[in-house]
Parts: sequence; C-alpha cells; structure tokens
Amino acid sequence: MPYVPTIHHRRSIRLKGYDYSSQGAYFVTLCAQNREHFFGHINDGTLCLNDAGQMVERWYDEVGRKFPVVECGEMVVMPNHFHCIWHITKQDADTNIPTVVQWFKTMTTNEYIRGVKGLGWPPFNKRLWQRNYFERIIRNEQAYENIRRYIQTNPERWESDQLRGNGSPLVGADLRVCPYDHDIRTDHGADDMGADT
Repeated sequence: MPYVPTIHHRRSIRLKGYDYSSQGAYFVTLCAQNREHFFGHINDGTLCLNDAGQMVERWYDEVGRKFPVVECGEMVVMPNHFHCIWHITKQDADTNIPTVVQWFKTMTTNEYIRGVKGLGWPPFNKRLWQRNYFERIIRNEQAYENIRRYIQTNPERWESDQLRGNGSPLVGADLRVCPYDHDIRTDHGADDMGADT
C-alpha cells in the first residue's frame, strides 16, 4: 500500500528539542530494507561477511574522514543490520547524527548499486536501508560499556536477535529491548529516538 499522508501518520520518535550535533556518544542501528540478508551470514555464532558487508565496514571507516568531529567507536555489520557507536567530539553546526547517517546510507547504497551492476550482488527493492534508524544518546560510562558489549556479542546472539528476520517492522520499540536495557536506561527514560533518514 502506498504512503498516504492523511491515513498514515509517521511520527518522529526522536527526543524533542535535543541538539544532535551535541558532543557525546550515540548508539546507532540501521536495518536493511525488509531485513534482507544482504551483508553475509552467521555460522555457529561466527559472523561471515560477504563483499557487501565488507563494503559497509569500509564506509564506516570513512566516516571520520568525512566528518572530522566524529570518531567511530565499536561497530558490527550483521547479515541484515548494522550497529555502531559514533562520538561527536566537538559541536559543529554542519555535523549531527542525522547528517552522518544520511551520508553513510548514501555512500553504502551507491556502492551497493555498483556491486549489483558489476559484481552480481543481489538487487534490493527501492532502498538498501530501511527509511528509519534507531539512535540512543549514551549518557554514562556504564551504559557505554553495556552497549559496547551488546555490539561485540551481537553475532553470538543471532538466533534470538529480534532483527534477524522479517517478523516485525523496525520501530523504536523493537530496538529498546536488548539484554542490557535495564542497565542502559539510566536517566529520564526518554533517551530512545529514531529519525526519518
């Protein structure tokens, strides 16, 4: 069914009034459109990236060159999604999380299209990445360590990963549930947000 603004009401789940160019650490998750397994597979808890998955890793390494105030932290490319921590080290009017995500999606999508045309990669339907993404402001060291561990161990938990299959659409509520959630939610209870990039 096509998007009809009078029927479908997309609401932003981003934190109202928050400046996403603010110095700090951010946990970001992107999902492949329809949760297609474009980037590899998991074999007995071991991540096996294909060429497309390795391409996503390479573009992650380029983020800091494109955006000098962004440092790349822990990251994992899963068969159908991507988790990372981005640190904004200094406030810059031209750099914020939505801009970084948009650039990253554009670069990886363009290279994926070249892979489809020249290397026989599986084609995607309209988008490589789902329209929304999830982001969480990392508010303290304990939350940072829990999220870092969550990213590192993601391949080991593939069989129970909510993002593994086509079971439910990507919404903030799906991603708020993780094994370390009770440790991550340390203040305000309103640090979950997503965006339409």
